Amino acid sequence: MTAIYCTALGCKLNQAEVEALQRRAASRGWTLASSPAEANWALVNTCAVTHTAEQKSRQAIRRLQRLNPAIRIALTGCYATLSPDVLQGLPGVELVLDNAGKASALDAIARYAAPVLAPASAPRLTAHTRALVKIQDGCDNRCSYCTVCLARGPQRSTAPEKVLAEVRERLAEGYREVVLTGVHIGAYGRDAQPGDADGWSLARLVNHLLKKTDGARLRLSSIEPWDVTDELLALWPNPRLCRHLHVPIQSGSDAVLARMQRHYTASYLREMAARIRLLVPGMALTSDLICGFPGESEADHQATLELISGTELARVHVFTYSARPGTPAARMPESVPEPVAQARSQELIALGRQFSEHFTESLVGQMAEVLFESRTPALTGDFWSGLTDNYVRVYTTSDVPLRNVTAQVRCEDIQQGRLMGVLL
Repeated sequence: MTAIYCTALGCKLNQAEVEALQRRAASRGWTLASSPAEANWALVNTCAVTHTAEQKSRQAIRRLQRLNPAIRIALTGCYATLSPDVLQGLPGVELVLDNAGKASALDAIARYAAPVLAPASAPRLTAHTRALVKIQDGCDNRCSYCTVCLARGPQRSTAPEKVLAEVRERLAEGYREVVLTGVHIGAYGRDAQPGDADGWSLARLVNHLLKKTDGARLRLSSIEPWDVTDELLALWPNPRLCRHLHVPIQSGSDAVLARMQRHYTASYLREMAARIRLLVPGMALTSDLICGFPGESEADHQATLELISGTELARVHVFTYSARPGTPAARMPESVPEPVAQARSQELIALGRQFSEHFTESLVGQMAEVLFESRTPALTGDFWSGLTDNYVRVYTTSDVPLRNVTAQVRCEDIQQGRLMGVLL
């Protein structure tokens, strides 16, 4: 009997791939274990975006082996692609498969263990209320700090009919929101080797999905600044398209952006943010920032602070620069001392926290559609929480279960940092 425990580290794309592998495992008749203790195999989709991500991947592998010393571990993902020799020696690791071999991971495991008969009905594969749908893989950008192009290969799009079929499958399972994910979703249709998606764009795909499906919300994952086109922004009058764009800015200094090989300027970013505010009121614009990049001066850091202060971001994720072997940035001189990088990181995090609080406060007194996820035991009473379309968590009381229910809520006030609402 094959009982498999699946987990992913890092990005939403990794999670989407694991969920797809879980569905295939269930169709084979394998048992989907809810904990390592119940499994004889574990499949881990690893991450290598930073040295911290690699460390967390190793820790997750060792934790699986501690929780179940008999478990056999199969590894895939970016860390398994870039550093297979490092992972092969860890306790319990039987298989190390690169990203190209990820789709056949279950076949590789099956050569070690025979499946059982298929269950009468497929189990719900995730505790989430949002389904992750992978629409593309790979990246043709060459950002100087990033190994994704090495680990994932060139840009390639999933055929639009396959995307639509998967979205319909997830909606039929009862999901109320679908998140389109990938490495560089804004490049959808711009494949290095044009294929089934040739002639398509992200905007065209989103419009196609909105027209061919009903009811559920559609959300985009991370999108590069140069892919925020007027064609895409013109789709937002549709209330099913969530008002949330996560756009990696990385820096507000033109000099640093040039060394990063990010082909835009701070002025371009300001104009992009202003265009979004004008065309899509209420849009939550969130971003990633890298601090401590080689050669970053105090003036460069101040330029980043100035830029993000003027763009009214709803949330900021801050990463301290991590040198990735094989990248141009790893060979750059003028490394920023760790204490300086950490101090700048903390300053950016503090400013980002102010942005988040301000955006949340702006919703007080407004009506919002909330997709509820779970009961909140930390609060006294029957409190449930969920996300607005612009990605703010709202808490409300209810004497009936609200999991996976979309409902209108009037946002009332802020209590202990939480946005409280009343069901209508």
